[in-house]
Amino acid sequence: MDGSFPAAADMHGQADEAFRAEIDAFLDAELTEELRAAGRETTGLKSPRWACDAWRKRLNARGWFAPSWPVEYGGAGWSAEQRLYFENACAERDAPIVMNSGVRTIGPLIIAEGTEAQKAHYLPAILTGEHEWCQGFSEPQAGSDLSALSLRATQEGDAFVLNGSKVWTSFAHYATHMFLLARCEPGSMGRDGLVFLLVEMNRPGIRVRPIDFISGEHETNEVFFDNVHTPAADRIGEVGAGWTAARALMAIARSNNTTTGLLRRALRAAKRGMAGAPPSRDLTILAMKVDAFEALEARASGGDVAVSPAARSSVLKVLATELHQAITEAGLAIAPNSHFAQAKYLSTRAATIYSGTSEVHRNILAHAIGCP
Repeated sequence: MDGSFPAAADMHGQADEAFRAEIDAFLDAELTEELRAAGRETTGLKSPRWACDAWRKRLNARGWFAPSWPVEYGGAGWSAEQRLYFENACAERDAPIVMNSGVRTIGPLIIAEGTEAQKAHYLPAILTGEHEWCQGFSEPQAGSDLSALSLRATQEGDAFVLNGSKVWTSFAHYATHMFLLARCEPGSMGRDGLVFLLVEMNRPGIRVRPIDFISGEHETNEVFFDNVHTPAADRIGEVGAGWTAARALMAIARSNNTTTGLLRRALRAAKRGMAGAPPSRDLTILAMKVDAFEALEARASGGDVAVSPAARSSVLKVLATELHQAITEAGLAIAPNSHFAQAKYLSTRAATIYSGTSEVHRNILAHAIGCP
């Protein structure tokens, strides 16, 4: 089978059984012990690069690297329920954590909002791994308040000239491309006068400086732009209307940056730290909460939650990241001397900050129910 299934195939009946059997057989055959070890030992947002590359190639050969993409763009075209089963099956077997920004965020945006030329150029390169993407949104004075950004994009002919900086940019140190938001209209403020650009990271004038986590790991960076020339055609949407594209992308990112699969991985890691100790009541309660979140994620992904897309993504983001932190806190309490538990705990401290703080998302939810 090529990884695509009829639209009528859901979580019930023979079609679902065939889907599950194919997923299980593939994972059992393709996940080597070396890859499983890399997945088990991952404490941050992504497994080691060699493991991500190896696992991407195996998934892409089967047409499964982009589960949510339509088949016509090289994706699997799976339903929300099928994607959820696949992710949980990967978590159960300790598959490497890929967390690819190309597949999860900018790819879906290009499919929805990009030009035909952009789809033809970028989408195949995302699938093959030729292009690795990072997100350039946060700035020193514009974190959760993204509309306060000041990176300048001055248009000169058919190009923009970028000057300024971005911060907390995950995996910029090996990304080939960045999608970013910049201010293109002098004197504009807030959400007006912005442009959403797709920028090659090898352009002259781009400099990346690492930011080390308190765990000692290196995932995030500062990125500086000094008279960087980039084509004006490499943008999503119209000049001056970049906020529209950014909102669409943020809804995509917030709804999938902490998934049920990631939570189940954290639970498995915490249970490994028990090393024969009596069952933990805290972990039992947290496991029940993960089950409840999975049901919510499945309903939300299928469009069965009657709230706006912004509110839906905010609910998922707040619940998932705070639950992720609670699980790693429990894991550290169980094994306080474990280097892995310590690193896992520290790596999740920023979970309630990135993609918008929990406070910002609670404000979004308050507005959604009519609070002033």
